[in-house]
Amino acid sequence: MPATRPKPRPGVLDIAPYVPGKSNAPGVAKVFKLSSNETPLGPSPKAVAAYRAAGAHLEDYPDGSASDLREAIGRAFGLDPDRIVCGAGSDDFLHLLAQAYLVDGDEAIYTKHGFLIFPIATLAAGAKPVVAAETDYTANVDAILGAVTAKTKIVFLANPNNPTGTALSFDEVKRLHRGLPPHVLLVLDGAYAEYVRRNDYEAGIELVATAENVVMLRTFSKIHGLAALRLGWMFAPAHVVDAVNRIRGPFNVNGPAIAAGTAAIQDLEHQQRSREHNTRWLNWLTDEIGKLGLQVTPSVANFVLIHFPQTKGRTAEEVNAFLMKRGLILRQTTAYKLPHALRLSVGTEEANRLVVAALQDLLAKTA
Repeated sequence: MPATRPKPRPGVLDIAPYVPGKSNAPGVAKVFKLSSNETPLGPSPKAVAAYRAAGAHLEDYPDGSASDLREAIGRAFGLDPDRIVCGAGSDDFLHLLAQAYLVDGDEAIYTKHGFLIFPIATLAAGAKPVVAAETDYTANVDAILGAVTAKTKIVFLANPNNPTGTALSFDEVKRLHRGLPPHVLLVLDGAYAEYVRRNDYEAGIELVATAENVVMLRTFSKIHGLAALRLGWMFAPAHVVDAVNRIRGPFNVNGPAIAAGTAAIQDLEHQQRSREHNTRWLNWLTDEIGKLGLQVTPSVANFVLIHFPQTKGRTAEEVNAFLMKRGLILRQTTAYKLPHALRLSVGTEEANRLVVAALQDLLAKTA
């Protein structure tokens, strides 16, 4: 029977749409949005000034190669700008890489509680997402390597991972890379790399610089506070850069974003303030919530994953509803196969203290 209307390609309607964190709590006067891992310090004032200046020329197309931004990133990290591509957030590159390297019937591996865009980008390219088990909410190198087949073309690894906040050491990442066939692309998503304070961590720059099948993704949405502008970058081998440049939009980064990102990457003082704030309050939240008898997965990012087993008397959904009434918006993680947990972004001092106080009140009522 002939089709009566256009149909999307097979697999598209199997995709569960990505649902962002909530941003409002109806009926509450003051809201603290702690659901999207946004920085509580906001963007660099220099980035805001650059953004406003760019607003005077909105009639002009942006530089299609984002030269100023790539050069600024290159200076900041000691990288060849020709091996950098800028895009509309790191999400943009997940789709571009899937489009460039996956065909129908291929497989891409990601971990059980990995970033939701990984399977979405894979399915959109007509390939099959393959889930590798984790250990203690952390990527397991042996499980990933055990999932590799002749059909595997990409391995996605968020490091640190969202929503668990866990990370693999650089030695483990290198072990993963050594175990992969040379034609398999290892995609290291370092969206939260700037927050990590562990000595055994490296975001992937060194590995990309010395390998032909590794790329690293970064974002301006987190520590730089430019989430509204949708800005990210990729560092990759020249042949991957060439492939991605052939299929990305010719103006996939807007002019104000280029200007703001160029200023932000150079404002080291603002980045350091944001990092220090996060380190202080990440540790405080982990300790204080742990004192309440709740399990918190140790995090190296700018958020914590709090577990609410039903044996405590309250489900994660009930806890979320209670916090929402107080204007405290956390991220439900059911879509990440974590139905009994909530993710809490590190917020302002006021917000952080209010969350702990609210959890204390709730648990006192159920004691």
